[in-house]
Amino acid sequence: MNATAPGAAEARVLVVNAGSSTLKLSVLEPDGSLGAHADIGTPDGVPPSAVPGFVRGAGRVDAVGHRVVHGGNAFAGPVRVTPDVVAGIAALAPLAPLHQGRALAAIDAVRAALPDTPAVACFDTAFHRTIPDEAATYALPRAWRDKWHLRRHGFHGLSHAYAARRGAELAGLRPASARVVSCHLGAGASLCAVRGGVSVDTTMGFTPTEGLVMATRPGDVDPGLLVWLLRQGVTLDELDDALEHGGGLSALASGGGDMKALRDAAAAGDPEARQARAVYTYRLGTRIATMAAGMGGLDALVFTGGVGEHDAAVRADATARLAFLGVRLDAETNETTHADGDISAFDATVPTLVVTAREDLEIAAQTRHVLADDPPPADDEPVL
Repeated sequence: MNATAPGAAEARVLVVNAGSSTLKLSVLEPDGSLGAHADIGTPDGVPPSAVPGFVRGAGRVDAVGHRVVHGGNAFAGPVRVTPDVVAGIAALAPLAPLHQGRALAAIDAVRAALPDTPAVACFDTAFHRTIPDEAATYALPRAWRDKWHLRRHGFHGLSHAYAARRGAELAGLRPASARVVSCHLGAGASLCAVRGGVSVDTTMGFTPTEGLVMATRPGDVDPGLLVWLLRQGVTLDELDDALEHGGGLSALASGGGDMKALRDAAAAGDPEARQARAVYTYRLGTRIATMAAGMGGLDALVFTGGVGEHDAAVRADATARLAFLGVRLDAETNETTHADGDISAFDATVPTLVVTAREDLEIAAQTRHVLADDPPPADDEPVL
C-alpha cells in the first residue's frame, strides 16, 4: 500500500488487540463497520495458528494497527512498526509484564502472515501525555526522576479517548469542551478525566498497578507497607507477583478475580464476595469524585469495558455516593442497558452513559492517520 496515496483513508485495517487474557482480531472497513472478527482466549500467549487462520478468511487487508499498552517516554503517538520500535516496546516489558510480551508476539505473528502489509503501533499511554505536570509528577527525589524519567504514564488511553468522545456525543455535549470522567472497567481498570477531548488526569501511573482495585492488581497501596513486607522476609519476586497476579479481587475472595462469579457468589450470600465488591465499588466511587475535582466539575460520567458495560450493580453502588455531583441513575434503565445508552435518572443534572468499548475504532483511525501523513520508508529500511 502506498502510504501517501489518497486511498490511505479507505484502507481496510486489521486491528490486533493482544490483551492479558485474549487476542482480539478485527477488520474495520473505512466507514467503521466491522468485517471479520475473532475473540480468542489466550491465557498462555498468542496461539501460533490463530493469526494466519484468521487472515486467510478476512479478505483484503491494507494495513495493520496494533494495540500496545506501554509506550513510556519514547512513544508520544502512533508510529510505524520498525525494528527500532519493536526494540523500544520490548525494553518497556518490565513496566507492563502482562501485556508487552503479548503485543510483541502478536506483531511477530501478523508480520509472518502479512509480511508486506504496513503496520502501526498504537499506544495506550500516548493519550495521557497531555496530563499536566502537577498531576503526572511523583514527589520523589529529582535525581531518580531525571535518571529514570519517572512520571505517571496512565493506560487504557485508546479506550478512554473513544469512550469520552462517544459519551459526550450521546449526552448531547460538545466533546471539544465537555468535562467527562471515563471509567474503563475490565480485568484491568482505570479512570480518566477528559476535558475538551484531552486527558488531564488518570488513576494508573508509572505502571498499570496504580489506582483502582482490579481483578488481580490491588491498585493504590501504601508504599511503606510494601517496604515493611520486604523487611519481613517477603521476597522481591513474591511481591512483584502479588502486585500483578495475586492481588485485587482475587486476593479478597476465594472465588478469584472474575467479577461475574463474584456477583453470583455475593447474591448467594458469600461474605468474602460481598466485601470484595464493596471494596471495589468504594474505591471506584471515591476516585470518580477525585477525577471530577481535577477538572473543576463534571458534565458526564461514562462506563465502558466488560464490567462497566455489563455489571449494573457495580455502576449503581459506585455512583450511590455521587449525588452531590449531580449523578443519579434510573434503576430500571441501569439494569437493562449494556450498550450505548443513557442510564441517568430524570432529575440527574449530570448524565451517566454506558458506552460499548471500541478501541478498534480508535486504533484504525490512528493507523490510517499515520499511513496518510508519513512517507513510505526507503527501500533499504526494514519494516516489520
